[in-house]
Amino acid sequence: MGEQNVKRLVDETERQAFMRSLLLEVQALETMLDKGMIESGKRRIGAEQEMFIVKQSGQPAPRVLELLERIDDERFTHEIGLFNVEANMAVQEVDAHCLRRMEAEANEIYDISRRHAQAMDCDIALVGILPTLSRDHLTLDGMVPTVRYKALNDALRALRGKDFEFTINGIDQLTVKHDNVMMEACNTSFQVHLQTDPSQFTRVYNIAQLVTAPLMAAAVNSPILLGHRLWHESRIAVFEHSIDARSETHQARGLKPRVHFGDRWVDESVAEIFKEDIARFRVILTTECEDDVLGMVERGEAPRLNALRLHNGTVYRWNRPCYGVHNGVAHLRIENRVIPSGPSVIDEVANAAFFFGMVAGMALSEDDVREKLAFEHAKSNFLAAAREGLRAQMHWFDDQYLTAQQLILDQLLPLAREGLEQVGIDPEDSRRYLDVVQKRVEDRRTGARWLLDSAQNMHQQGTIDQRMRCLVTSMIAQQSSGKPVSQWQLATFCEQLDFRDSYQTVGQFMATDLFTVRADDIVDFAASLMDWRHVRHVPVEGDDGELVGLVSHRALLRLVATGRLGPDKKVTVSEIMNPEPVTVTPDTSTVEAIRMMREGNMACLPVVKDGKLVGLITEHDLIVVSSRLLEAYLAEEQ
Repeated sequence: MGEQNVKRLVDETERQAFMRSLLLEVQALETMLDKGMIESGKRRIGAEQEMFIVKQSGQPAPRVLELLERIDDERFTHEIGLFNVEANMAVQEVDAHCLRRMEAEANEIYDISRRHAQAMDCDIALVGILPTLSRDHLTLDGMVPTVRYKALNDALRALRGKDFEFTINGIDQLTVKHDNVMMEACNTSFQVHLQTDPSQFTRVYNIAQLVTAPLMAAAVNSPILLGHRLWHESRIAVFEHSIDARSETHQARGLKPRVHFGDRWVDESVAEIFKEDIARFRVILTTECEDDVLGMVERGEAPRLNALRLHNGTVYRWNRPCYGVHNGVAHLRIENRVIPSGPSVIDEVANAAFFFGMVAGMALSEDDVREKLAFEHAKSNFLAAAREGLRAQMHWFDDQYLTAQQLILDQLLPLAREGLEQVGIDPEDSRRYLDVVQKRVEDRRTGARWLLDSAQNMHQQGTIDQRMRCLVTSMIAQQSSGKPVSQWQLATFCEQLDFRDSYQTVGQFMATDLFTVRADDIVDFAASLMDWRHVRHVPVEGDDGELVGLVSHRALLRLVATGRLGPDKKVTVSEIMNPEPVTVTPDTSTVEAIRMMREGNMACLPVVKDGKLVGLITEHDLIVVSSRLLEAYLAEEQ
């Protein structure tokens, strides 16, 4: 999807022309494979670094266009979100110190990004999913305004025919209903590329598929989304659902999502994967195509295969085959997309080294992994690793069942060390990076574990928004030290942080874990709830979560005073509730909510979005807010 010169396909004639080009390009690729026109005998690696731009408060900063102007470096580009930035790192010939060079450039990119971000009163965060993201950041206003992203959003929305909806169950449960593809912007990664000989492509690709599960188990760094603790690598579920263009009919029929791991081992060549994806996934974008790709191949020229590369860029395999041309020479590579950004630069390069080492080691030790493990086990390992990280159970060779931690320490780290040695990596460099992985796995201190343990360590202090900001600010401070995550201290609740940004709107501090009643419930139940939960107001909601009223302790007191409440008297909630309570939305400013409560002499405000009850604020909440804001202003005066 790197092409900017794209547009959405809306005209059927245009669609047919693009499909014709796509089919010709597949034919051209197969001819190039038969003629040996694709580069072989070269080992190269590369990477793409994705990052979040954040305010000093730890919240997303939608300022990538300004940041790119300041950086003025062709390696840097934007992604879909205005708070994301990406850098394409140099291709490295595999030699003794290629990993050192990769680390040096990754550090350079990180330092350049931070220096220019800090000049804008911002900073850079390396993490798979930024904990401080909120739904407000994921609107079309947060999308980079290019034809490419608008076309992608419109095309996927048209295919799906309805909003994107999904539920992820982890420690918490998150249900999302979203009207655009901006959930994709939640995810940042450290994507690594491995150039592969055409004759060895299927064998190496299958190995990459096999080792991706343990790789991810060691690298997980995305456990929190929208304040909810989900999978250890929630990017897997989020990305799959965020651009799931299948209609209900297609889902019921079993059509695969555009983001997927695959369903079987590859048997023949890279063309097999491209053909399957063309057969399964409707073309949605178009671009300018070369006029005579078959003629170019006949003349010994390497075509760019624009149609094939564009369509491949709209299908998101976790190990994606890539075709490219550099200096007139065509090549094939495998793009591994599962490694999340962070927790630190050395952690990222260590993850890349682990991947390259496992692939190289297994290519030397195993003739055909298809004979050693059924594909469904490789796929179930992948999903287990995303959910559980190092605790995941892995089904491995010889019908072994091991935790990911056991498998990595006992079998795969030694395999990776041998693989790096065989491809000529300096032994000192190999130890440097694989020891980082080993220490992380031994201590079970992945980025995901650090985030979850740090959140737990704060013991419900402050609001969720405040705790997430403390996580981000601590994470940035420690990753900027250059230390791997295994050496980090847990984040603590940061009393000294300026929390004024945490109280700008009602949605940032409202109570969401609500106890409600129905209109036809007996009043005794509402009174019991108030007594049990020590609250003075209970919302009344309908079957679909709509707010239909509010019961206050004053209404109950009036009921008692009139003698209408007693063991032999049945009164329903509907008889005493306020059927038209004053409400606010999550976007209502805190100042406006205070004004409304003061002028209306109200002690409680239900928070409603699209007619549905989503939260509640009370006098007590606003007293806490006022004290926090006063503390911040006094600290600033000093």
